[in-house]
Amino acid sequence: MTDPTNHASAEPTTPNADAIRAAVDAAFPGVVAELGRLVRIPSVSWPAFDPAHVAESAEAVAELLRGTGVFELVEIRRAPVEDGSELGQPAIVARRAARNGRPTVLLYAHHDVQPPGKDEDWDTPPFEPTQRGDRLHGRGAADDKAGVMAHIGAIRAFAEASGDFDLGLSVFIEGEEEWASRSFGNFLRENRELLEADAIIVADSGNWDIDTPAITVALRGAVAFNLRVETLAHASHSGMFGGAVPDAMLAAIRMLGTMWDAEGAVAVEGLTSAQLDIPAYDEAQLRAEAGLLEGVSPIGRGSILDRIWAQPAITVTGIDAPDVANASNTLIPSLRVRISARIAPGQDAGEAFEALRAHLEAHAPFGAKLGFEDVDRGQAFLVDTSGWAVAETRAAMAEAWGKPAVDTGVGGSIPFIAELVEEFPGAQILVTGVEDPDSRAHSPNESLHLGVFKRALLSEALLFGRLNARGA
Repeated sequence: MTDPTNHASAEPTTPNADAIRAAVDAAFPGVVAELGRLVRIPSVSWPAFDPAHVAESAEAVAELLRGTGVFELVEIRRAPVEDGSELGQPAIVARRAARNGRPTVLLYAHHDVQPPGKDEDWDTPPFEPTQRGDRLHGRGAADDKAGVMAHIGAIRAFAEASGDFDLGLSVFIEGEEEWASRSFGNFLRENRELLEADAIIVADSGNWDIDTPAITVALRGAVAFNLRVETLAHASHSGMFGGAVPDAMLAAIRMLGTMWDAEGAVAVEGLTSAQLDIPAYDEAQLRAEAGLLEGVSPIGRGSILDRIWAQPAITVTGIDAPDVANASNTLIPSLRVRISARIAPGQDAGEAFEALRAHLEAHAPFGAKLGFEDVDRGQAFLVDTSGWAVAETRAAMAEAWGKPAVDTGVGGSIPFIAELVEEFPGAQILVTGVEDPDSRAHSPNESLHLGVFKRALLSEALLFGRLNARGA
């Protein structure tokens, strides 16, 4: 693979770097053990799962933050969801005020996780952290409990190496990122004074590979909704009426298929693409990282990373209909599908949803009735990389990893970043992470490469050292 564009360190050495590195080395086995304890808590934030586990996870993270001994305040708080109907899941906030003109850094991660899926799809139990070679397996081992522990481990190492320090630190560990961050905006507004910062580090992304760090500079937006399709007032015998009346499954299949063209590229009018600087990335790399089966071709047009970073994508992620085991010779009167779309940077998520709605309504066959429910919209984002915080981060990463960081885009979405920018327009945003191309976040057999984890933790600790040595 051609080496992508990268950036050299602006300054070769972090103050007190040797002591910081020694502190990371000494504490790392304990940090991995604590990460394992967090992984054992099945903190799935989706409504169908027990919220007590998310509350348990919040308590565990709060205790870890208190144990660092550096914060003036550590609390678990909740805020109302967007419509005010209920409180969101518990999040943790912490604050240490800056002194002597030093900047304040807000550290973000999330302690909730995706559902595990079927146990039989996992090689190891999803909530039993299992080390196999250089990788720690388990749901949340990478996304994003490793992000939580990278922050905590970096704070400890920096504090141990530095003693008393002047850098300001705020922490926001969210509890519902995997369920659309529904209380995020309200949480920011209610806790603005605690969270306000000069720079914000979002530790929820990945790296170019296990040897090369990355700063994420482009993120696609997201639009997701449930689509209800109805054609009959009640179920009917497929032998008696099949061939004369359309069932909901037929209508849905015909309609959903119109969202892509023959090459698998999105064919919804009104969804746009972006113009980004795209590094080289070949089909062999795609096949290896995505698990594309032999004989199955990629979809779409343009360079591969352009398709992933700069073009829209649409996925049907779920169907509520009878399963094969319960299938009967019946015309299905209605069904529901979950549609998840990724939106190119530069397009408004609300505009994209309206384009999707208009397309589906225009292509509903046989007069099928449509309903749109549980609509989630998240904005895309482009990071401004011109500020001092990005320059200092590049320098810290180069020192920790031994090679410069790569600027990358991400096909996934972190919609709340746009809300952070709206609430804190003067803050510089940094999107970093602990994942690598084989982490398989959201999938069975999610794992964390421990070498990547250690270097990411060290990078952040070194960044604290650099920021503690500069004025605001």
